[in-house]
Amino acid sequence: MPKRSASQHVPKEMQARFEEITRLTDAFCRTYVNEEYTQLCRELTATLCRKRLSPLVGGKAPTWACGIIHALGLVNFLFDSSQTPHLAASQIWEYFALSSSTMQAKSKQIRDLLGMYPMDPEWSTPSMLDQNPSSGCSRWAG
Repeated sequence: MPKRSASQHVPKEMQARFEEITRLTDAFCRTYVNEEYTQLCRELTATLCRKRLSPLVGGKAPTWACGIIHALGLVNFLFDSSQTPHLAASQIWEYFALSSSTMQAKSKQIRDLLGMYPMDPEWSTPSMLDQNPSSGCSRWAG
């Protein structure tokens, strides 16, 4: 699996879709989590936009935004009350007026497509990387 890029550059034909989804993830992250999640959501959205036959071309923007946040939440233990920030998964699907099963299905699609897993150093927030003894050197360093 190639290393992901922190770039938010997307193909011209995907720019409007990128902006539509990131407006939603930005608003959620400002309300419920932090700037680290805002940035990571933008990078994940851009990565999905750059995929050949991007999955983002179909489906509703709120469904993708919800799935993106949930996928990153699973990687970063967002649903663990011992972590900061943390929240209940229900806050995500309720915010987007979706069902739990819709959120989980979209999240799984994203995680499967990109091979994401808990504490995945490619998709961890900087603060989560600092807590991960197996991450070696941080991609955020330097």
